[in-house]
Amino acid sequence: MIPSRIAAFADGMLGGNPAGVVVADALPPATEMQRVAQDLGYSETAFAAPDGDVWITRYYAPEGEVAFCGHATIALAVELGARHGAGTYRLSLSGGEITVDARSESDGWVAELTSPPTWSRPLEADALAEVLALFDLGHGDLDPALPPTLAHAGVQHAILTLSDRARLAAMDYDLDAGHAIMARHDLTTISLLHITSDVEFASRNAFASGGVPEDPATGAAAAALGGALVDLDWPGLSEGGEFTIRQGQDMGAPSVLRVAVTGKPGDRVRVAGRTRAI
Repeated sequence: MIPSRIAAFADGMLGGNPAGVVVADALPPATEMQRVAQDLGYSETAFAAPDGDVWITRYYAPEGEVAFCGHATIALAVELGARHGAGTYRLSLSGGEITVDARSESDGWVAELTSPPTWSRPLEADALAEVLALFDLGHGDLDPALPPTLAHAGVQHAILTLSDRARLAAMDYDLDAGHAIMARHDLTTISLLHITSDVEFASRNAFASGGVPEDPATGAAAAALGGALVDLDWPGLSEGGEFTIRQGQDMGAPSVLRVAVTGKPGDRVRVAGRTRAI
């Protein structure tokens, strides 16, 4: 079983988040999927097998199964497009069904996922205190324009927005402590942001829950942010709109995620990006 290696949300021919993709006639046993993910060492590997016109899909990080992964979904879409042609593919995840579109352009493949339904609420005080301590941050480092939030789009993410871009660039934390905090509060990632403008964010995304310090591009967190911004009545999104997340620059893997929302609270969010073969 040799996985394809595809970087999702690439910035041209640079960066992006590497994902493994395995497409087979039937899903391998869970132990085998876990072994492949561990051997590959990427933050996630997607496994898919056909069931009629639906693709049964599962995601594995080095530390265990993940209910939903955005960048691996984008990578899977490109693999399916290369094998079966551009178009829309239905994916059956462990927690529900989503769709993903793949199209080939002159400079490579582009894919767009439609996330699970979203919700958000303020991050509880105890979780906020632990997350701030993890990153050696204080309340004064936070930008009140986007308050600390717990957001969900298939999996849960803590979202904190920093007022100083330099503080975002300096992100550092203890992996074991981060893993414990994420497990305690059922967080798949912790997303640290800086607001560049109403329609652009800089992001760093801690993924200790999966055994990886940081993701260079996180589609699931991007979808959760989109849902949270709609819930917060973010400028320009009440009737639907788009924004951009730039992630990975501070770790040398520039990535670009394009996010589109309908403006309806709880609705699914679309996240698009380019890919490159590794």
